[in-house]
Amino acid sequence: MVQAILHGIILAFGLILPLGVQNIFVFNQGAQHTRFRSVLPIVLTAAICDTLLIAAAVGGVSLVILSLRGVTPVIYGAGILFLTFMGWRIWRSDPAKDESGRLSPKGQILYALSVSLLNPHALLDTVGVIGTSSLQYDGAVRWIFAAATVAVSWLWFLGLAAAGRQLGRLDASGKVMKGLNTVSALLIWGIAVYMGVQLWGLLYG
Repeated sequence: MVQAILHGIILAFGLILPLGVQNIFVFNQGAQHTRFRSVLPIVLTAAICDTLLIAAAVGGVSLVILSLRGVTPVIYGAGILFLTFMGWRIWRSDPAKDESGRLSPKGQILYALSVSLLNPHALLDTVGVIGTSSLQYDGAVRWIFAAATVAVSWLWFLGLAAAGRQLGRLDASGKVMKGLNTVSALLIWGIAVYMGVQLWGLLYG
């Protein structure tokens, strides 16, 4: 059991640490809002989405869905369109002049759902890595392994939002956040281009 818990924690950190769209969005919203509780909708939505994806992966449901012909290209196509739009929105936002980057609770939830569920790499990592790794455990131990990965996800998003909020307090002029937004938008567009290349390979490779 201890081995399963440690395995789940290490694996989850390895998957969640790299800079990705979900992490960028949670951090940016943490920095944009003046109160930490105002960013809780995105934290809870992102964490719940990860929980459901991990449960589906460990239970074998997501593997069956992604194995259906035509599902993966649709996921990639939707992800590319959303990332392109999100990059444009972040690029245009200016924390020093307006609140265009600050989303309402409803907007946070919708965006969090999008960056969590329209991210092909996150879906495939969850299915291919966490789902496959869980197969070495049986019964309750498998779900203990899953619970350890879920716990890391919840703690990570809470910490990321808190770190963003701290930066927002220190950056009164908004210059640092503007620079981070520019870098974030470029990274997001880069991911969209990379996904486009992969989609081309799926369709014509």
